[in-house]
Amino acid sequence: MAYNKDNQVEHAKFGLGTVVLSTEERIVIKFDDHGEKKFVTSMVVASLKKSDRQPPAEKRRVRKAKAAPAAAAVAE
Repeated sequence: MAYNKDNQVEHAKFGLGTVVLSTEERIVIKFDDHGEKKFVTSMVVASLKKSDRQPPAEKRRVRKAKAAPAAAAVAE
């Protein structure tokens, strides 16, 4: 079974994920709860099944504003 980029899949151990890259030799999947994992395609296809779910919305990282530098010591 061929998996293309952006296919939604389910893995027996890692759960739901999105295919990031797929070649005959390697497949990279970004799992919702386990991050990105790289597999040898021929070894993992038996553990995968296609999923009909919609891909999760990408979480946007919110950067915290850096604290203002400490006030310079008051000159005497």
